[in-house]
Parts: sequence; structure tokens; C-alpha cells
Amino acid sequence: MTMSPFALPEARRASVAVDVGGVIVGGGAPVVVQSMTNTDTADVDGTVAQVAALHRAGSEIVRITVDRDESAAAVPKIRERLERLGLNVPLVGDFHYIGHTLLANHPACAEALAKYRINPGNVGFKDKKDRQFVEIVEMAIRYGKPVRIGVNWGSLDQVLLTRLMDENAENGSPLSARDVTREAIIQSALHSAALAEETGLERNRIILSAKVSQVQDLIAVYSELARRSDHALHLGLTEAGMGSKGIVASSAAMGIVLQAGIGDTIRVSLTPEPGGDRTREVIVAQELLQVMGFRQFVPVVAACPGCGRTTSTVFQQLARTIEDDLRRNMPLWRDKYPGVEGLQVAVMGCIVNGPGESKHADIGISLPGTGESPAAPIFIDGKKAATLRGPNIAEEFQAMVADYIEKRFGQGA
Repeated sequence: MTMSPFALPEARRASVAVDVGGVIVGGGAPVVVQSMTNTDTADVDGTVAQVAALHRAGSEIVRITVDRDESAAAVPKIRERLERLGLNVPLVGDFHYIGHTLLANHPACAEALAKYRINPGNVGFKDKKDRQFVEIVEMAIRYGKPVRIGVNWGSLDQVLLTRLMDENAENGSPLSARDVTREAIIQSALHSAALAEETGLERNRIILSAKVSQVQDLIAVYSELARRSDHALHLGLTEAGMGSKGIVASSAAMGIVLQAGIGDTIRVSLTPEPGGDRTREVIVAQELLQVMGFRQFVPVVAACPGCGRTTSTVFQQLARTIEDDLRRNMPLWRDKYPGVEGLQVAVMGCIVNGPGESKHADIGISLPGTGESPAAPIFIDGKKAATLRGPNIAEEFQAMVADYIEKRFGQGA
């Protein structure tokens, strides 16, 4: 694929489309946002609450851990409760070690899940590895479910890795251990996908992922995996980390491969702060896709960073209030106001860039900076529409934003 480094990809990488409980992954469909719960799946109430929160935040697919009989038995109850809440979010079962047994012993779980995630590095060991992998694939075939073959270099197939390391050592020009490990990850994914197809699983029921924890490794592995396969690909750093580190690492790594047209679904695997909100990973994933121009999820609020001309915090507080209000209302507004996710709002802090930025937005306010006249011009569709003064500027602008949304995006508009 040849393109300017400053242009959006002309086309996404050609990949096979996979239907995951009604959500299409690959085949040119928009990049899908995923997340994962951190509740004990056997805790039906807690898991339902978190799945609902993740889905309402914008997660289009949610993965849950299925690690023992109690969690497997809980899955159909979770599915039923979510449907009663009107939440038809596809659930993915994350299986390790005993997935073949759990699916066989809990047919209601096998039926309730929209997809099975298999880790070929720990699905079984030695002579059991391929046999137990095939057993899960056969269950997927029986129930008409897709699978994600999820390789993770923290649990990589050690037999495969050892063989490749030995072969590399005998090479006259050996590669680095890191390069060999990357190749082992790719081979594990491709071998497992081939085995699944040989077992009878259709190509349009297979998604591949190759999770690593370093930015350059993700770029290298997915670039090569995309070159050697047309399977739909799930992107994400594993153990991305906490706070800004996890956000920056995930954005840097996935941003580069997404820019190259690679990737059909993503997860930002943030470690939550103690007591933190699990939905943060969903918001970051949406923001990554939105700022890169691939999808629109919520209206964009432009706000200046502040400087010595903006010693007041009014513009910061107003920008936060507007942004929170827009995100909070989006679940309702998506249906009530079609197209509202493309709205652009500007909340600026002084005369230097305030009027100009506000004119570029659909609706914007330029608040007075330090020493400026206490007046706030409002711009709508590039034209000055009003000037606000007094102590209620913030509340009045919020009302104007709501009125603009109703007039532009309302059903009677």
C-alpha cells in the first residue's frame, strides 16, 4: 500500500468479514471497539453491571473470563439479564487451559456466547495441545460461533519458540532473540488458523490477534501478520499499563498500524487506577479512532490549553462541563439526533485564537481573557450570533448548544 505519510489510508487492508453476534469485524466494516470486564464472571450482578457500563460507554463487543464451572454456568444468566435490560451486546468467552472442558460441560454457555477466544499457547500442552484446540473449534462449528485465535507473547507456545530458537542458532546469520520471538508469535497464529480451517471452521469465523507489550513489537508483528494473512485482525497492546503511559503506548502503536490500513477491531488494555472507572479504556479507544478520522462517536470539543492570558478557569470548567454533558447524553442522542456525533464545539479562553477557532466550529464561544472586556461572543456556523455577558455565561452557552443540536439534528430539522 503506497500513500503519503500525511494522508488517511486510501483503503483498509482487505480482510475477511466476521459476524460477531451481529457486529461485523473486518471486510471493510468500521473498526470495532472492544473491552473486557475485570469482575468475577460467577458474580452475575457485578458482571452484568460492568458489561452494561462498558457497552453504554461505547464498547461494541465485551469479553468476559470463563475460567471455571461457576463462571461458565453464570454466562447464560448474564446474557439473559442483559437482554432484559435491552442490551444486545455480543459477549466473548475468554478461555485458557480448560476451555474445551467448560464448553463441553456447559452447552448453555457455549450457546450464549457470541465468540470464543482461544489462546494457542495454553490451550493444552504437548500431545494435548492440538487435540484440545480442535475440541474448542468443533464446539464453535457446532454452535455456529466465530473464534479469536489470540496469541500472547506472555504465554507463547514454548515448543514452537524453542524450535525456532534452535533453528536460528544453527543459521549462519542468526536473527536476534526478539526477532525470533516475533516470528514465533506470527507462526503460532497462522498455524492455529490453518488447523481451525482444516477442522472445518470457515474462514469467515476466524479473527487473529498477536498481543505484545512493546510498541515496536506490535508494529512489526501486525505489519508482517497482515502481509501473510487476510484474516480479520484484533489490535491491542497487552499489559499496556496505567494512566498516561498506557494511553500513549496504545495510541502510538495502534495509530501507526491503523494508519497503514491494518486492524479491524481494537482494545486499549489499560490497567485501571485503584477504584478507577473501567470504561476509561473504551473512551480512549473511541478517541483514538475519532482523532485519526476513522470513526465519529461523540461531538468534538476544541479547547485551548490556557496561558498567561487565561488566568481564569472559567473556560476549563465550561469545556469540561460541555464535554461531559455531550458524552453523557450520547446514548440517547444517537437515536434522537442522527449525525450529532459529527458536531464540533469550541470553548476558547481569549481573543488571540478564540474567535477564529469558534468560527471553524459548528458552535463556539470565545471567553474573555485576563484584562479583556467581560464579553463572550458566540459563533454559529461560522458567523457571530450573539454576545453573552454577566455571571451566567456558562449556563447560557450550554442552553445554546442544546438548542443548536435540536434545530440541526432533530427529527423535524
